[in-house]
Amino acid sequence: MLSFAFITVSLAHVASVHSWGEIGLKAELTMVIRSDGGSSESPLLVEEGETLGPPHSPRNKHPHNRPHVNPHECHSHRHDKPKQLVKYGELVILGYNGYLPPGDRGRRRSKFLLFKRPIPNGVKRSKHYIVKTPHSSQAILNTKQHSISYTLSRTQAVIVEYTEDEETDMFQIGRSSESPIDFVVMDTCPGGSECGAANEGRVAQSTISRFACRILADRSNPRIARIYAAGFDSSRNIFLGEKATKWQENREIDGLTTNGVLIMHPRGQFCSGEAQCGFWREVSVGGGVFSLRESRSAQQKGNYVEDENNILQDGTLIDLCGATLLWRSAEGLAKSPTKHDLEELVDAINAGRPQCPVGLNTLVIPRKAASDTAQQQPYVYLKCGHVQGHHDWGQEEDKVTRKCPMCLVAGSVVKLTMGIEPAFYVDRGPPTYAFRPCGHMATEKTVKYWEQVAIPHGTNGYIAICPFCAVPLEGSPGYIKLIFQDNVD
Repeated sequence: MLSFAFITVSLAHVASVHSWGEIGLKAELTMVIRSDGGSSESPLLVEEGETLGPPHSPRNKHPHNRPHVNPHECHSHRHDKPKQLVKYGELVILGYNGYLPPGDRGRRRSKFLLFKRPIPNGVKRSKHYIVKTPHSSQAILNTKQHSISYTLSRTQAVIVEYTEDEETDMFQIGRSSESPIDFVVMDTCPGGSECGAANEGRVAQSTISRFACRILADRSNPRIARIYAAGFDSSRNIFLGEKATKWQENREIDGLTTNGVLIMHPRGQFCSGEAQCGFWREVSVGGGVFSLRESRSAQQKGNYVEDENNILQDGTLIDLCGATLLWRSAEGLAKSPTKHDLEELVDAINAGRPQCPVGLNTLVIPRKAASDTAQQQPYVYLKCGHVQGHHDWGQEEDKVTRKCPMCLVAGSVVKLTMGIEPAFYVDRGPPTYAFRPCGHMATEKTVKYWEQVAIPHGTNGYIAICPFCAVPLEGSPGYIKLIFQDNVD
């Protein structure tokens, strides 16, 4: 009997995932070896440099156009390596240290990987015209036609039609769980939790748009990915109401969403450890870049910024008014530490057998938050940086502060936990610093970079946060150098 190999996707996984753009997040593509020459499932083939696309794409109507595979022809190639997928980059939500609190499921996860699709689903601007009844116009009623409706008044609107673009792949982000959304993003609360999860039974009001933004990646040049405000709904429409900020210039129309989509490009290479944070800008529905409005939802748009564009750079931050995302390019990630690298750094510190100077017990830095009863859980004094175990020495009655037995400086104490999400790191150094007041460990250059980044907060405020848990940083600076008592054997 001849054996053959093909790439297939678990049907159970496909049934639970509506957005095929993220299949491959957990290496769901598996190599299945068959020896009986038959299969009850039809193999879904992945061509070189491509991944699976969304079922709602209008160009996915003809599955019979997929190339036929002869199992006997595959016999001589059964030892070949799986073909490499072309990766555009990753979107990572600030505030989650590698996973959502309830666990990553389907399109709800802490990060979203963007791969080149087997069939392009991008769109590009085609034509525009004025109508008196936008909701009954042919472009709006046609569910196969992508269009944007700019309502000028009750009796007038500008319809911009979009046509298929074979050169781009489109990915959409928003709060909605409808099928056009590839990456479902909910509001983030400090402490690495979702705001809605804390109030079960009561729907929390969200400031994130249901169809917040869309990204168009260039299929011929994977390094180019552009971001636009607003996303197409299930009917392939975008509506900007009468009160939405909009304008016409040079016979072209554009606009802003209610709470806006803000972006900030880093100055310098993000993964070099030398980058500085840039300036927050607002991106329009048409992809223009503008200075910020006076407040988040003000009617007057900002000034057009000529020397910046909507092309995502490695380290670009995207704020959706309720959650902030970090874009990491495939090229930048190749230069950054992996999760395995970070785990090895933790193992190296633990190999030094750091001890508590009071209990004289060996401390073990956990990769995830440990329970309160863990005897080996290390704690850090946020005033001085000395790392110790859990003990009652120096605890003053009716006070939350403790006096450090090493230097006698009084201050608060917090558990020490490794920042294990690699996308937030700007270099490959040792994790010798920690954010305060949360106690997430990271490299010196990483904590110093994020300490200077002001994340939008509310309608017109900005705060520095720990990227691993979204807790606002305290003190100046908002980090501390760790002092271990290790290598004592």
